[in-house]
Amino acid sequence: MTRSTPTLGIVNVNTSTTMTQTIVDAARTAAAPGTTIEGVTPELGPASIETHVEAALSQVGVITAVHRRHTAPVTPDTPRIDAWIIAGYGDEGREALQELVDVPVVDITEAAAVAAMAVGDRYAVVTTLDRTVPMIRGRLQLAGLDARCVSVRGTGLGVLELEEDADRTDRLILDLAREALDAGAEAVCLGCGGMAGRAPELSGQLGAPVVDGVTAAVGLAESLVRQGLTTSRTGTYAPRSPKTLSGFPELEVPAREVPEPDEPETEIP
Repeated sequence: MTRSTPTLGIVNVNTSTTMTQTIVDAARTAAAPGTTIEGVTPELGPASIETHVEAALSQVGVITAVHRRHTAPVTPDTPRIDAWIIAGYGDEGREALQELVDVPVVDITEAAAVAAMAVGDRYAVVTTLDRTVPMIRGRLQLAGLDARCVSVRGTGLGVLELEEDADRTDRLILDLAREALDAGAEAVCLGCGGMAGRAPELSGQLGAPVVDGVTAAVGLAESLVRQGLTTSRTGTYAPRSPKTLSGFPELEVPAREVPEPDEPETEIP
């Protein structure tokens, strides 16, 4: 059964509550009337993600936070989540959430690339630190979305620095975006969840489409819910088998009770 007024959960991949609010505010600007947006901030993990270690630790916090919210009893104040959005750019973890929950899961990296290719032939990504560029390229390659990506460029700003000086952040994004357009890009993706909400103004200044992965993911998630589509359980994301997960009992799949075979009837001589 599809719902005309879905509730979308957006999980921030770091523990910054202010960044979660930035992401939620941007998502609400793109949501259809009646769609509810609920932000979730992990209790475990890094304050920002800029290294492979931090990305790996982030996944643990994201998985546990989503599981806790997704399995919470449904009440008027805690509605069922109809789809999840993972608001981390280039951070692996979508596949784990697809195994974990029974509703669609949308990654902002992939949603941004799909939207950019819908409005231009080739696209570029402007992100934070240069060291995160390979992580984003890896995500795009894994998703099969890299062929039309002209470049992934870093501003040199850390994730948390994005909010310190909005004018400086916008200036750096625009400078790199113009370089990307000169190199053949026709649309530019904002390569960090912390850049959410900036796309409309930057598009006007750049004179070319600037894509916000958060808002792109909202539209995609709403569409999947209304079509009644969710992750296939055939093959890659088949149900998990019962297994002990040391330290994570709440994520374990309980062993299924196998009914005992009926005893054969004994013939009476």
